[in-house]
Order: sequence, then structure tokens, then C-alpha cells
Amino acid sequence: MTTPDNTTGTPTTARPMIGTDLAADMVAQAAVRAKKLQDETGVQPCLATVLVGDDPASATYVRMKQNRSKKAGIGSVSVVLPATTTTDELVAELTRLSNDPSVHGILLQHPVPEQIDERAAFEAIAPAKDVDGVTMHSFAAMAFGEPGFRSCTPGGILRLLQAYDVPLAGAHAVVIGRSPILGKPAGMLLLASNATVTYTHSRTTNLPELVRQADVVVAAVGKPNFVRGEWLKPGAVVVDAGYNEGNVGDVHAEEAAAVASLLTPVPGGVGPMTIALLLEQTVDAAEAQTANA
Repeated sequence: MTTPDNTTGTPTTARPMIGTDLAADMVAQAAVRAKKLQDETGVQPCLATVLVGDDPASATYVRMKQNRSKKAGIGSVSVVLPATTTTDELVAELTRLSNDPSVHGILLQHPVPEQIDERAAFEAIAPAKDVDGVTMHSFAAMAFGEPGFRSCTPGGILRLLQAYDVPLAGAHAVVIGRSPILGKPAGMLLLASNATVTYTHSRTTNLPELVRQADVVVAAVGKPNFVRGEWLKPGAVVVDAGYNEGNVGDVHAEEAAAVASLLTPVPGGVGPMTIALLLEQTVDAAEAQTANA
């Protein structure tokens, strides 16, 4: 890897921060733990996926998660509800799954149709089964450093940064995006790692100037090629958590690669880590629920 000269501003060629191999290792370790639990107790970890409507992309994501679950020795229950489902109907289904002792983790595929109160739906998931880390309980646990499930994409990002030995203590991290299940928890987890965190979003005044101060940039704004290379400090670590049509992230990859030291590719960066952490946390949930049964 070519390292930057931060004194002169000499650009670098970014090393790709690939999540595929690390995610595969995480899934393999989860599979070993799942088999051990089943061999010792007869309990197979089980993830319930809930899909509302027939959005092709969401359906593809759910199938992918179910296939990865199977490979990891994790059972799956698939619940598909019509696009006309009401908030009350969805809450009732999530409550039923929360009360089902054979289900250890629940994933509500999002976004949900516009007539549904997504927050109300998330809050119907029992905290002990919130393996996607979407409830207010899970967010509070992340914010206060208490035991609980991490939001899967932010949690996966932190694992990726750790695997690439990115020094976070004392670093200035700029998070672009304020989603309650991505941007906000990512900032909380970075703060817990002793980074100094600045939250920004698409309406932030002087956004490029703020991003240029960052040692670590997490782009989660949902706009293709939004973050430009000229916004970045030479040698910055750039995490592209966006995924847009055509396998395009939120960061202009070609421009960023000429400036950053580390850059997650899209796809193959953050995405695999998200699914791996989901499966790992499903096994965590199954072990805890079995121990408390």
C-alpha cells in the first residue's frame, strides 16, 4: 500500500477494505457454535425473517440471508405478508414471533410499505430477539455501552475497522447520515471506541469542509457517488455503507481511491459484514435463551 504524506498532501492509492473473507470467518465460527449448541441441548438457533410486500430487492436480500443461515446451521422461518398489511397486523405477527420459544432472532426486512409505522413495528420485537439491532433498547445499549445487540451494519463496520487495525482512539470520525439503524448507531459505536464523532447529513452546511477534517469517514446517506474525492483528507479511511442501483456506493470510488488509505468496495465491503453479524448475533441469542430456559 502507498501511504500518504499528510504534510505535503501527496495522494495515496487506497487499499481495499474487503469484508468478504472476514465475514466468511465469522459465519464459520457461528456455524461451529450453532452445531455445539444443537449437539449439547438439541436446540438449533432459528432466525425468523419477516417481509412485507413483494419488493424484488427486499425479497432477494431475505433469500440471501436465509441461504447464509442454512449454511451456518441456523434454522429459518419465513413470514411473507401482503403489501396491504397494516401496522397493527405487522405488530401482531412480530409479537407472535417474539413469544415463540422456537424462534431466537427476528429480522424485519426494511423499508416497509409507507402505510406502516416502522418504529412501532421494530418496537414489537422482543429485545432478546432483536438480532438486527433495530429497537430503541438496542440503541440505548450501544449508546451506554451496555450488553445488547448491535445494529448489524454499524456493528459490522466496527469489526471491519478493527480487523484492518484502524486506530480509532483519538481519531476524528465523520458520519454522513442519521438513520436510526445506521448513521446514529455507527456514531455511538465509534464514540465507544474513543473516536471523536461528528454527525453530518445531506443538509449539513459546509459538508465538504467537515468531511475534509476526518480521519475516518462513514458514508451512509443513500445517494450514489455523493462523497467526492476532493472532500477527503489524504490518507483518510473511508467506509462506504451505501448501496445504490448498479452496485454504486455513496462514495465516488475512483476519486476516493486516489486520496484515501483504506476504502471499502461496493459490493464486497460492508454488505457481507452485515449478514455475518446478523448470524453471529442469532447464535448469541439462541445460546442466551437456551441458558435462561
